[in-house]
Amino acid sequence: MKKLELSIPGMQSAHCQETVNNAIKTINGIEVQHMEAGKLSVSIESAEIKELVNAIEKAGYEVSNYDSQNFRAIESDDYAS
Repeated sequence: MKKLELSIPGMQSAHCQETVNNAIKTINGIEVQHMEAGKLSVSIESAEIKELVNAIEKAGYEVSNYDSQNFRAIESDDYAS
C-alpha cells in the first residue's frame, strides 16, 4: 500500500473538502487518511493515481504536485498495512 500526499490549493473550506471527499470516495482502492485545507493524504491499494487526480479535477480542483505527463505524484515511502 502506498501513501500519497496531494496539494490541492483550492480546497480550503469544509465544503471544498466535502466535495473532494465525495469525488474520490467511490474509487476502489483509495482510503482517505487525512484531509485539511489545501492538503489530502490517501492510502492507495489498487487504484491508479491518474484515476484519483482525474476525480479531483472533475470536481473542480487542481492538484498542484501532480505530473500529468508522467502520471505520478510525489509519493512517500511504502508502509505496511
